[in-house]
Amino acid sequence: MTMRPLDISWLCGEYAEECYSFIYVRATPEQVVARLGGRWEDFTPGPFPDDADHYSRGPLGVTSFGDWTFVFDPDWLGTDEDVITRLSEGTRLVSQAALGIKCLDYFYWCEDGEIRFAWGGDEGYLTEVPDELADAMTEIDRLFPSSPRLYEGPAFLLAEHLTGIRATESLLKGSTFMWGVIPEPAKS
Repeated sequence: MTMRPLDISWLCGEYAEECYSFIYVRATPEQVVARLGGRWEDFTPGPFPDDADHYSRGPLGVTSFGDWTFVFDPDWLGTDEDVITRLSEGTRLVSQAALGIKCLDYFYWCEDGEIRFAWGGDEGYLTEVPDELADAMTEIDRLFPSSPRLYEGPAFLLAEHLTGIRATESLLKGSTFMWGVIPEPAKS
């Protein structure tokens, strides 16, 4: 396996002070919105935001890439373990979330309602590294020997490895998203 580093400087620049979650779910956008408690008919089309401040704590956006739905959430939805495990029931989910200004970042891989792998910034591995990721982690260590923050590259490479989606600036900014509001997740 050969991974290629991804230029995410555009994201670190424009979004460095805001939190965001990128959630990838192998399901249709309509299914994902329904599982989140939203109503698809209430979502409206629009572009990926150029100004992160405009979307801070605002609506979430969904679009599809092949068999996958990509969710942009301007908050920490991608770190809510109850939400991501529920979204992954019967499928695969990959989530990455960051708040660059505070150097907080998280990565999750879920399969059929269970967290398979979790990595949390300063906390390091929150789970054991599964055998399926051993080669990918070795490659990431080779590409990033100085161990940068997850949102500075490693999380994107893991997401690409697990989903096949390379989240480039042109892919995201060239896609039409459906924007809407979902109910606040219940606290457990």
